[in-house]
Amino acid sequence: MSTSRWVDGPYAKRFVIACALVPAAVLAWDAYRGQLGVNGVNYAIRSTGMLGLVFLTLSLLVTPLRLLTGWNVLISVRRNLGVFGFLYIAAHFVIYFLLDRGADLGDTVGEIVERRYLWFGFGALVLMIPLALTSTDGMVSRLGPKRWKALHRLVYLAVLGGVIHFYLLVKSDTRIPFAFACAFAALMLFRVVRHEIALRRDLRAARTRVLPPRSVTAARKKFWSGELVVARIFQETHDTRTFRFRMPDGSALPFEHVAGQYINLKLRIDGRRVNRSYTIASPPSRPDYCEITVKRVPDGYASHYMHDVVVEGDRIAVSAPAGKFVFAGHEAERIVLLAGGVGITPMMSVVRSLTDRAWSGDIHLLFSVRQKQDVIFRAELEHLAERFRNLHVEIVVSSERGHITREMIERQVPGLTGGPVMMCGPGPMMVAMRALLVAMGVPDGEIHQEEFVSPPMPAPGAPEPPAEELLPVDGAAPSVRFEKSGKSTEVLGALTVLEAAEECGVAIPFECRSGICGQCKTRLISGRVVMEVEDALTGADRAKGIMLACQARAAQDLVVDA
Repeated sequence: MSTSRWVDGPYAKRFVIACALVPAAVLAWDAYRGQLGVNGVNYAIRSTGMLGLVFLTLSLLVTPLRLLTGWNVLISVRRNLGVFGFLYIAAHFVIYFLLDRGADLGDTVGEIVERRYLWFGFGALVLMIPLALTSTDGMVSRLGPKRWKALHRLVYLAVLGGVIHFYLLVKSDTRIPFAFACAFAALMLFRVVRHEIALRRDLRAARTRVLPPRSVTAARKKFWSGELVVARIFQETHDTRTFRFRMPDGSALPFEHVAGQYINLKLRIDGRRVNRSYTIASPPSRPDYCEITVKRVPDGYASHYMHDVVVEGDRIAVSAPAGKFVFAGHEAERIVLLAGGVGITPMMSVVRSLTDRAWSGDIHLLFSVRQKQDVIFRAELEHLAERFRNLHVEIVVSSERGHITREMIERQVPGLTGGPVMMCGPGPMMVAMRALLVAMGVPDGEIHQEEFVSPPMPAPGAPEPPAEELLPVDGAAPSVRFEKSGKSTEVLGALTVLEAAEECGVAIPFECRSGICGQCKTRLISGRVVMEVEDALTGADRAKGIMLACQARAAQDLVVDA
């Protein structure tokens, strides 16, 4: 179970605030009772300075700890830690100015100029002032995410100044400031190494990326809507068919996708508007066509139509591509894929994409089905596994061997303690697999999943549902207008408002994309959205019409204050 499921953002913030206030309360109580020691002023100055440095160091620890553990909830308290660090450092200076220097401004300035350790301490305090003033959600929105993050990198210099100040101040016993220096150095080294790894990964991706000819690339768009023709239909199993789509004129597809993304089909069935999203099973390395694989389910309204009505030569309105459940190959040197039933489709796109490019990393696929006859792409998987030694495929037939177990995973992927792991299949399977993987030591944040949901067939004669009931799971594509930016777009497939904003170049600040940190809070001017997670919203936020852009999916046309 993810940590964010049982410790939400508001609770974590309240917990940190309470903990941060305790030392101040104890210090004030001891001062009131006259129990600060022989030199109470020096004790108060030293204590507040130490506390400020502790909280600032903890704020730097949040990002590495979150990346290593997958605990996204930590993001929600990072700014709280930084603000309390500033408040304790400010109290440290105020006590020094009022009680040690007798509120004499000239004497204080003279001391700062004369004493080298005060250069670093006062400099650190000055650097923290703009950080404290811009620590609100409103300032994040005003500055924009890039400028806000760039500004708040000043905290590195502030902590460094505080550590040097502490070291020069104590003179003799430097063990404690040395410990702070070691912690600061380790945190900076982590960031440098992470940055270097990212640069090398991007360089490898640039070297191995296979691009179509320049003329084709120039004509293809990141996002597209139009008609495609059903060029071929393949019978994969007794209840599963693959539909190959091409441009009507036979040219290359006008859009680009990443393995794992999906397209949205705009169907008209019995006079009703029916939109459905299907994963693209073909790889992006084959730009002349795209394929979806559809399983006929007992009460699947769209799947019945696709199997019984659609024939080769039909034209279907399509919007493509969308989705963040992707793997392109540059993210890691190993990928673990867990599929159940028709959940093999995004995994097949990944496998085809990587093998088309002779990707050098290891590909581990565990594919679970109920019966042997349910194995989709069996012949192709066997063929690819024979030709590519880095592709390891294991098919688990649950009627014969039971469900995927820890032993199966450990045998297939020895030493699995980290991701990325991609899962797609029935909901109960993925719940069980996530719990199993976390128990094996895989961080929850490195487990990515996509679930196929097929809305039930409507009752005969039932009227078409109003637009506001066509939620993202049904693949509806309402529009969103960003009021401040003056831009509009369709919220295609199951895109969130944040993803739609990114597609049309509207900057909405974000961090966790999990509904926890609250950086993407945005006011909804009109329309209705649904949100799976609302941890970062308070009652006051909801009363003001504030939504989390990373979680909000349009239930009808929207106007957003961004």
